[in-house]
Amino acid sequence: MEKKLVVVGLACCLAGGIAHAETEKKDSVQIYGLLDIGVSYISNQGDDRRFRTDSGIYTPSFIGFKGTEHLGNGTKVIFDLQSQFNIHNGETIPGQGIFGRTALVGLENDKFGRLTLGNQFDFMWDSLTISGNSASPGAGGLYTFRQGPFSGLGIPFNATGSSDWDRTSGQQVHNSVKYTTPNLSGFSAGAQYGFGSGPNRSTKDRTLSFGMNYKSGNFGAGAAYTDVKYGVNAAMEPVQTPIRTWGVGMHYAFEKVTAMALFTKTTNRSNKASVYGAEIGGKWQIDPKWALGASYNYSKGNAQLNKNYAHQVNSTLSYSLSKRTLVYAQQIYQRTNKDAKASINGLFGPNDASSSRNQSITRIGIQTVF
Repeated sequence: MEKKLVVVGLACCLAGGIAHAETEKKDSVQIYGLLDIGVSYISNQGDDRRFRTDSGIYTPSFIGFKGTEHLGNGTKVIFDLQSQFNIHNGETIPGQGIFGRTALVGLENDKFGRLTLGNQFDFMWDSLTISGNSASPGAGGLYTFRQGPFSGLGIPFNATGSSDWDRTSGQQVHNSVKYTTPNLSGFSAGAQYGFGSGPNRSTKDRTLSFGMNYKSGNFGAGAAYTDVKYGVNAAMEPVQTPIRTWGVGMHYAFEKVTAMALFTKTTNRSNKASVYGAEIGGKWQIDPKWALGASYNYSKGNAQLNKNYAHQVNSTLSYSLSKRTLVYAQQIYQRTNKDAKASINGLFGPNDASSSRNQSITRIGIQTVF
C-alpha cells in the first residue's frame, strides 16, 4: 500500500501516535506527511527565461492527521485533516485554510462501505488518479496534468480559467457528503454531493460526482463524472456557470512496468466551450532505487476555444536515497498550434504562459515522506 501511495503522490507513514486497546483492535491517531521542493528552469514564461523554486510539484507538500476509533461489529469512526503548504515560504496554498486540502470525518465498515462528510476530493481524483489510471503522478506530477491555451473555458475560481481543467490533480468539494461502496468481486463505486459554499446552496451552487472502479490482478480500470454548478462566472459575476467533466482510464502492471491510458473531457455549459484530453504513459521500476516515469498528453478545444490544441511530453527520473527520500530530475515540453501560446499546468498566473507556441520546464528536486 505504501508503495502505491508514493506513486500517486500521497505516500505516508506513521510518524507518531497514540493508541489504546479496544477488544481485539486498537484505536489510533497518526501524524503523516510529504515534502517536495526543487528548482525549476522555465524556457519562456511571459517572454522571459526564469529560474524559480517550486514546492509541491512532483507530489504535494502537506502534513496530515488521521485517526480511527473502533465501535465494534466492524464499524469505525474515521477522520482525516490535511494542510498543504509551500516549503519555500511556509505559507498555506493560496485560497485554502489551514486544513484546506482535506477535512473530513465519517464512518467505515468492511461490509457496508465508507460515508464521510466535510471538505474532500471528488471522484475524478479517486477513480482516475488515486486508482492508478493516470500516468501524471509518475511522469512529473503537477506540471503534467492537463493545461494549455484554453483560458476561454472560463472555470470560476481557477488561476488561468483552465488549470487542471479535468480535476485529476485533485480538486476539493466543500460541504460535501460522500459514500463509497466496499470492494465487491473487484468492483467498487461511489457518489458525492457538495452543498456548495455560496449564498444559494443546493440550487445555484452545488457539486455532483460519481465514480466506478474495477480491479482484477494486474489490471485496473475506472470511470468518473463530476458536475459543478458555480454561483458565479469566471469574472466573479453572479451568473450560474455549470462545468461538466468526465473521464475513463485503465492501467496494467507488468513485472517492472505499469502502463496507463486516460481520456477526459470538460465542458462549460454556459459558454459551450469544451476541451478533451488523451494521455498514455507509464512507470518503469528499473531496479529498487531507480525509476523512470513518462507520458504523452494531447488536448484539443472546440470551436469556442478556436480549436486550439496542445501536445505535451513529460518525464521524470528518480533515485531513492532511502525508503523515505528520493531525488529526481524532470523534463516537461509543450507545443501548441501556431496561433496559440503554450501554458504548462502549475505555472499559475495571467502572465505565466509562453509568448510563443513552445514552453519547457527542467527541474531537479527532492521528496521525503514522514
